[in-house]
Amino acid sequence: MLRYLAAGEYIQGGHDVKNTESAENYLETILILSQKLPVVRSIDIAVELGFKKSSVSVAMKHLRENKHIVVSKAGYITLTETGKEIADMIYERHQFLSSWLISLGVDEKTATADACRIEHVISRESFSAIKKSVHT
Repeated sequence: MLRYLAAGEYIQGGHDVKNTESAENYLETILILSQKLPVVRSIDIAVELGFKKSSVSVAMKHLRENKHIVVSKAGYITLTETGKEIADMIYERHQFLSSWLISLGVDEKTATADACRIEHVISRESFSAIKKSVHT
């Protein structure tokens, strides 16, 4: 089980695993693409994010080394349990924060951009408190 410490820090198997905002964005993108496509490849991620394939390849190497993804011999990318846990957390935050900001009257483009930044730095405690406040 992956345990969240603070923004970008996780404990896994007794040691700290550092995750940057960039890594979290890649994991979230893999999650979203896996819901739309039969398989996810580096080129799909590059196209989705508008990045060079070489940049995505470097990021995938780091995600593999941190055991957040596995890549098949055919180049298909799959989230591991820990990778999916992080991606689910970031995606939930993104969806909730975007909707919440829009409901407060923020235009959709700004709300989405702000949610993308906030989702990586907000603590679990603060996010839970906001969710609880909104749902009561």
